[in-house]
Amino acid sequence: MLELRGLSKFFGGVRAVDGLDFSVREGEIVGLIGPNGSGKSTTVNLICGVFPVTAGSVAFRGRDITKAPPHQCLALGIARTFQNIRLFNELTVWQNLWVAQNSAKHRKERGFVGRWIGGRGQARRSVERYLEFSALAPKRDELAGNLSFGEQRRLAERIRRLKNQGKTVVLVEHVMELVMGVTERIAVLNFGRKIAEGTPGEIQANQAVREAYLGTGAKV
Repeated sequence: MLELRGLSKFFGGVRAVDGLDFSVREGEIVGLIGPNGSGKSTTVNLICGVFPVTAGSVAFRGRDITKAPPHQCLALGIARTFQNIRLFNELTVWQNLWVAQNSAKHRKERGFVGRWIGGRGQARRSVERYLEFSALAPKRDELAGNLSFGEQRRLAERIRRLKNQGKTVVLVEHVMELVMGVTERIAVLNFGRKIAEGTPGEIQANQAVREAYLGTGAKV
């Protein structure tokens, strides 16, 4: 489904991602881990078209998207979340979700203003589904800024449900209990290069991962 081949991103003399080969099969939950500065976020930004690629390629469902801008990646079905929460605090939970799903599929319905005022059809039904999925329906009219941190990050516990709905997930996370408990396969980066890949059990037993990620002798 997703194929990275020789993917590289250099910032001057810094090789943030250096010759990365990485693939994701449809329907998988794959972890991407590594110490701070290992290249995880840069890799995600390259996949989503945020950064231009220095070398290598990105393919999605057999289509070369190496030079595709973010809006084209989104239209193809590639979406991401961010470590830092970015909400419209003065809008309600419902309104935040409405803005978030303002994708190309829904823009054709009535246009941005038309959907905001009239709000019929698929766009509104999508928001209702998202509210139910995230267990935030009771907070639909609450200002987003009033949500607790746990409520703002609640989707972390919905990852398996995403898989059951046919979604494919690449999980970048520092909480190892979550990564080991939910992923089927994990790739480990260090200094922009992939140093290991395997099942959670294989990664836990990998001495190179222990040394690079947590320090010599530490347990993953």
